[in-house]
Amino acid sequence: MSASVSLTFPDGSIREFAAGTTGAQVAESISKSLAKKAVAIALDGTLRDLSDPIVDGKIEIVTRTDPRALELIRHDAAHVMAEAVQELWPGTQVTIGPVIENGFYYDFAKAEPFTPDDLPKIEKKMKEIIQRNKPFTKEVWSRDKAKEVFASKGEKYKVELVDAIPEDQDLKIYYQGDWFDLCRGPHMASTGQIGMAFKLMKVAGAYWRGDSNNAMLSRIYGTAFAEQEDLDRYLHILAEAEKRDHRKLGREMDLFHFQEEGPGVVFWHGKGWRMFQTLTSYMRRRLEGTYQEVNAPQVLDKSLWETSGHWGWYQENMFAVKSAHAFTHPDDEEADQKVFALKPMNCPGHVQIFKHGLKSYRELPVRLAEFGTVHRYEASGALHGLMRVRGFTQDDAHVFCTEEQMAAECLRINDLILSVYEDFGFGEIVVKLSTRPEKRVGSDELWDRAESVMMDVLKQIEEQSGGRIKTGILPGEGAFYGPKFEYTLRDAIGREWQCGTTQVDFNLPERFGAFYIDQNSEKVQPVMIHRAICGSMERFLGILIENFAGHMPLWFAPLQVVVATITSDADDYGREVAEQLRDAGLHVETDFRNEKINYKVREHSVTKVPVIIVCGKREAEEKTVNIRRLGSQEQVSLPLAEAVAMLAGEATPPDVKRKLASHKV
Repeated sequence: MSASVSLTFPDGSIREFAAGTTGAQVAESISKSLAKKAVAIALDGTLRDLSDPIVDGKIEIVTRTDPRALELIRHDAAHVMAEAVQELWPGTQVTIGPVIENGFYYDFAKAEPFTPDDLPKIEKKMKEIIQRNKPFTKEVWSRDKAKEVFASKGEKYKVELVDAIPEDQDLKIYYQGDWFDLCRGPHMASTGQIGMAFKLMKVAGAYWRGDSNNAMLSRIYGTAFAEQEDLDRYLHILAEAEKRDHRKLGREMDLFHFQEEGPGVVFWHGKGWRMFQTLTSYMRRRLEGTYQEVNAPQVLDKSLWETSGHWGWYQENMFAVKSAHAFTHPDDEEADQKVFALKPMNCPGHVQIFKHGLKSYRELPVRLAEFGTVHRYEASGALHGLMRVRGFTQDDAHVFCTEEQMAAECLRINDLILSVYEDFGFGEIVVKLSTRPEKRVGSDELWDRAESVMMDVLKQIEEQSGGRIKTGILPGEGAFYGPKFEYTLRDAIGREWQCGTTQVDFNLPERFGAFYIDQNSEKVQPVMIHRAICGSMERFLGILIENFAGHMPLWFAPLQVVVATITSDADDYGREVAEQLRDAGLHVETDFRNEKINYKVREHSVTKVPVIIVCGKREAEEKTVNIRRLGSQEQVSLPLAEAVAMLAGEATPPDVKRKLASHKV
């Protein structure tokens, strides 16, 4: 065994330390203040306990403010929560408590499930434990000892977990004072380093190991951050998200609903369908002159999906169907064996359309677009309003081009995607290039060329935006058939949504034998570029509803104006106002009910109508209108003709405005 260890520090310096030196001692050798701030070390990028002996490699001292420390804070908070629960309710068994996105949870076996009223008590006890500032210490036990100790404590789930740990892995026990738990680690130096920026969020039921045949456990979810302001910001976003929940707003605005007989598919109401069609019409206009809109069949024979590879790779997410004849005539073997599939995506159908008829290089690029309804099986627990459904519409397109045309097509697609997002008010966009995964098709030479082209395109995207568009790389995250761009937008409350994609595909054209005739009269396989902007139209609508909190821009609102009268004397004038607005192209309803005007305004404000026009006897005499905007207490009085022109202008979609402006120039 070497008597010394060689460590390389982030600044490139190399230092020798005696074998057996711990990470904490290395930190102290640099400075006592750093040692106080340290919570862990990273050896060759892997987080380890400060108490671990160092080995040769690259070392970083991880402090509490390091982004990597957040997972440790949450991990340690889960352990402290488990200790708090067992102090408050002796006899409760602890099972597993992992870190998850935005927080942590712990599952407990308790005679009576937890209730939300229990959470403040647990939080109070957790603060006591954190203030004790007990050190985290690690021991390695034999399996026999661990099983004996946990069995004597009545912790049968821990005994089962011991048996599940592979034989080649150490069995680690972490203490925090007298309380201990089975854990892979690492942990920070002490409970005090967790801090007080944590909150327990909710309780839920969970089956042991996710199996409904096992016992039901009681789960507590929590979150934790390094600083209180980070926690406050997160809780504010959650509160805003709850207010903006598209499912709640969908009910209030009477847009859509879901029901048990159609799990994961949308029942669109009149206003919601109008919004859907407004989005579709907008997207159609954006494709005019550059794409051919096509429509591929909804149901196709299984053999086509076998050729594409989806039947092999994606079968469990597909819906397979047989004819009713196969069920009514069970003896008809031919009918029984004939299997079809509802399409989960549009790509194979578009390849068939491209292949129909001989294509010359002079015709390329061929751009095919479809607003295609697709069906994918999602687990019932994953369904979430419009955000995760089983039946949805993709604003899908596929570009068939030469390899030389690929860069220009990717840039053209990028410009379109960014322009669409800008029209809907999304300014903060991140574009990331996902590179080759470990399992992939195509030669390394082909991937080298494709990634080189897309890397150049990525640089141009950032340069052309003047730095407004952020870019990045996602190593190994590409599709198995080619590299791709992923477009992520940030909404009004700071949440990120991955929507658009541009994917280069070498696979499907080869599988289906697609080709074009080049200038030398040779058959050449085209590059196929998959492109989506909204992605799922349903999901994009859900994002828009939440982004605008239901206060949709006038051009996109399903109901743009309500004309409400103060007295019945103004009803005839109200009809005239509504008629002129409809003639100008606006979606208008009238409210001539015998109710007070303030009641009418409140009611229509709840349903998020952008503009309420109030007409009384005076307005009828003067041919004016009183305009009230959603979310504003101000009222503006205008002559009717001026109001109609103003609102018609506001209700003009942004792409149409640009077109009109260019014609004037």
